[in-house]
Amino acid sequence: MSIQNPHSVPFIGIARHRIGVDGDGVTTLAAFHGCPLHCQYCLNPSCLGPAEKLPHYTPEQLYEKVLIDQLYFLATGGGVCFGGGEPLLRPDFIARFRELCGPDWKLTLETSLNVPEESLRKALPMVNQLIVDVKDTDDEIYRAYTGKSNRQAISNLRLALSEKGPYNIIVRVPLIPDFNTEAHTGRSVAVLQEMGVTRIDRFVYKKK
Repeated sequence: MSIQNPHSVPFIGIARHRIGVDGDGVTTLAAFHGCPLHCQYCLNPSCLGPAEKLPHYTPEQLYEKVLIDQLYFLATGGGVCFGGGEPLLRPDFIARFRELCGPDWKLTLETSLNVPEESLRKALPMVNQLIVDVKDTDDEIYRAYTGKSNRQAISNLRLALSEKGPYNIIVRVPLIPDFNTEAHTGRSVAVLQEMGVTRIDRFVYKKK
């Protein structure tokens, strides 16, 4: 039985050469295992499953793995998108990865922001852009869908807006069958605009 490096963490997947879905330019998606939410229609249920058999990487190992695409990153203004799961459960990993890749790669987080404020504060200086899956601004709907309140997520979104500015934050607002409606998503958009969000992606969530 192999012994994992104590500084390595599990990943559910790494996907190269992604364009237009994870931030600017050509990106590599590195998806962490682990999530604080339990969404009813989770896109990546393996992020909540057993981690023992998943690939584990230290920041140094992940950097060496994705370095092959550096020319694409630099030529297109792309880089690495940390998703999951929830990347903000690993702020120290992200900070160390930034030290390794330097300032020229664009780092993006795909996040629910439903994490302790301290974790967000650690990561914000290290990343260029956030893609926030807000689910719904109505706490009752959010709780029914995820099993958790959205209050921390909304508070963290205000912090992210103040620190990174609205241009660097994309907020996704899904219409989720059986959980919210067009009217609900419209109200969420209005709330987000009042908060200062300018980049909003509305879409219909398709159940598997």
